[in-house]
Amino acid sequence: MSRVRLVSPDLISQDEESFNQTLRPPSLEQYVGQRKIVEKLSIALQAARQRSESAEHTLLYGPPGLGKTTLAHIIANSMGAKIVTTSGPALERTGDLMGILTNLGEGDILFIDEIHRLPANIEEFLYPAMEDFKVDFVVDKGMFAKTINVPLKKFTLVGATTRAGNLSAPLRNRFGLFFHLEFYPVEDLKKIILRSAHILEVPVDDAGAAEIAQRARGTPRIANRLLRRVRDYADVKADGNITAEVARQALKLEGVDEQGLDELDRNFLSTIIRLYKGGPVGVEAMAATLNEEVDTLVDMVEPYLLQLGFVSRTRSGRMANEPAYRHLKLSMPGRSPGLFES
Repeated sequence: MSRVRLVSPDLISQDEESFNQTLRPPSLEQYVGQRKIVEKLSIALQAARQRSESAEHTLLYGPPGLGKTTLAHIIANSMGAKIVTTSGPALERTGDLMGILTNLGEGDILFIDEIHRLPANIEEFLYPAMEDFKVDFVVDKGMFAKTINVPLKKFTLVGATTRAGNLSAPLRNRFGLFFHLEFYPVEDLKKIILRSAHILEVPVDDAGAAEIAQRARGTPRIANRLLRRVRDYADVKADGNITAEVARQALKLEGVDEQGLDELDRNFLSTIIRLYKGGPVGVEAMAATLNEEVDTLVDMVEPYLLQLGFVSRTRSGRMANEPAYRHLKLSMPGRSPGLFES
């Protein structure tokens, strides 16, 4: 069983998803960050409303926790439409998808999360639904088999994926709008935390919000999760008020440092530096040394460390860079001892 990490960008429980739903902005006007996407999407949706048309099929892609599901709900709200939510792994038989499609009304939104994990038969079944708003459904088998052409109401498919490169070209080409969500700057995360704190009626000052934002790894989902943990600490230890010092103490207790790294991140870096002399070292060797799954390191640890410039991927393996030595207060090989020690 993989460990649950406070700084994981993935959902860690159904309770967290229910909590996040109460914090989701209902409109693009209230959505913080991703300014270019908001502007382009606003124009596309307004144009569709003026023409009394359904919105174009939309693909949202980027790392987990950045707001793809939130944008799907905002699209539905903006178009005054119902949204039906499912995921790629949940659709196993064409009958499952058939039931969903035939119950969609004019202009409704079908949101498929993890769309890159759709089975091949489901994906092919979607093509005529997306292009011509009809599906061919086969009933009976063998010599008694016959195909029924079923018309559909004009709907909008919104797909979300963390791995756009895994989508097949035929499916990708059937989307009209493409939006790549990027990591959020600290200033935008601070605004998100202040907004969430206002909804939750949690007293937090600007410095406290900034301290949490600094550790949120560019991800709103992590920012809101850290806010919950700091809120608990503040209620017990600080009369409920979140200041910079309260946030620092709460997140120090949780093992999250000023760059948003947790124990696994720091172990990953220190293993490369101390055991493998800064690298290069293969990820399989790292996984064996840390007693972790390779996928955990590749998908959950490395992306953020690469973003910070703490590690590099080379043909020979992973290498630690100067910022990693500085963060851990260790000397780089060939430099005088104590160079980064405070």
